[in-house]
Amino acid sequence: MSSSSAESKMALAKTVLSTVGSVAATAMLVRSIFHDYIPRELHEYIFFGLRNMFTKFSNQLTMVIDEFDGLVNNEIYEAAETYLGSKLSPNIHRLKISKLEKEKNFNIGMERNEEVTDLYNGQTFKWIWLCRQIESTNFYNSRDMNSTLKSEIRSFELTFHKKNKDLVLNSYLPHIMKEAKLQKHVNKMIKIHTVDCERMYNLHEMWKPVNLNHPATFETIAMESDQKDMILKDLERFVKRKDYYRKVGKAWKRGYLLFGPPGTGKSSLIAAMANYLNFDIYDLELTSLRGNLELRRLLVATANKSILVVEDIDCTIDLQDNLDNRATVHSINGFRMQESKVTLSGLLNFIDGLWSSCGDERIIIFTTNHIEKLDPALLRPGRMDMHIHMAYCTPCGFKLLASNYLGIKDHKLFKEIEELIDIANVTPAEVAEQLLKEDEVESSLKGLINFLHKKIKENEEVKAKKVEITQVEFVDEKKENVENEIKEKEEEKVLPNGEST
Repeated sequence: MSSSSAESKMALAKTVLSTVGSVAATAMLVRSIFHDYIPRELHEYIFFGLRNMFTKFSNQLTMVIDEFDGLVNNEIYEAAETYLGSKLSPNIHRLKISKLEKEKNFNIGMERNEEVTDLYNGQTFKWIWLCRQIESTNFYNSRDMNSTLKSEIRSFELTFHKKNKDLVLNSYLPHIMKEAKLQKHVNKMIKIHTVDCERMYNLHEMWKPVNLNHPATFETIAMESDQKDMILKDLERFVKRKDYYRKVGKAWKRGYLLFGPPGTGKSSLIAAMANYLNFDIYDLELTSLRGNLELRRLLVATANKSILVVEDIDCTIDLQDNLDNRATVHSINGFRMQESKVTLSGLLNFIDGLWSSCGDERIIIFTTNHIEKLDPALLRPGRMDMHIHMAYCTPCGFKLLASNYLGIKDHKLFKEIEELIDIANVTPAEVAEQLLKEDEVESSLKGLINFLHKKIKENEEVKAKKVEITQVEFVDEKKENVENEIKEKEEEKVLPNGEST
């Protein structure tokens, strides 16, 4: 009985092996015929047809999200890449991790051909990241140097039940876009962008970014508390009013004019605003531009959630000398050529005209040491909505600087210093420089007192010299008036025929 059972099992094994061998041989034959007699161009078409035939019997739907739509970035792909970095499950076998210099956090992402499962509204969604090598050596995408060098095409495949198609289009994908936007804003490294004059005709490369590591915050700026609170409340109200700006028909932007003597902290305030809002800074040097066209192109190339800065606007452009007619005339091969410059009308349209609406949630900041030199057209609400006077250092500002630099809240010398600061007209930068000179608190404060006495004396000398100059000018003017009166009287004594009266 046992021998009969063993023989039957052996016969079954031989049959299975024979069948497997036949199937393998048939598969090899089909594969050989397929590759030898069917053109390569039809391979993908046939595979697509077979896959499509099998998927007809499936209740799953797959969406393909390519990295680029032509040469334009696909925002859904970028959002999915960011979003899925926080959704990696413990079952994943491989992942990518990186960190750029001075960035806040690690960047974690999917590795190619890995699958991630996401739950949303009780439904399951499967993601897989695909990278496909292409044979063409001429593949080129000017927007993606990495893809150019590797000659690969990247995409995500999102698979879900067919009944959830409307949920994906109307809710799930918008949710991913919103979450990715928030993650990027929280994790991003603030950058300051400067104009790259050699790439002015490449919209995506005309701004050159570098990381901004400025430590200024509203807690460290030497300003009056009331003024700080006013600025903070204005910024918070601005970023929360997207729907309000749209309802009243205004571009979602805000203009600030910072004015005051040099060294009063205008640049530090800009850095503090950027750190507080987590906005990038675009530093615009108007004298490097050749005309209004370049100004408009730069505005279009700036990102949303950013601060556009024009420092020392009174020095950057001579606004008092009729900008509309200002031009530089030069000669090329004997021909007189006129080089276009930024005009007043172009600048006004830039901050308050049609072109100012090319973007959302933008802040425009002008700084100046001499507000009286600016054209009134630049100062009205809608252009510069808030004027912030950056004054000389006050007792309140000194206490904050002493806390920041010396780590003290009070000292027996504070009263004397505060009385001197009230009349010395010193900038926060000057006070900070004095506090940096000594490590010992008492020596540092005494050094500041000596500096304040010296500053007061210098101011008095300057004031006396101005009075002296004014008096001399008055005497000279009076003398000139007397001489003119004498001359006029002498001319009146001469008759028309030249005879004296």
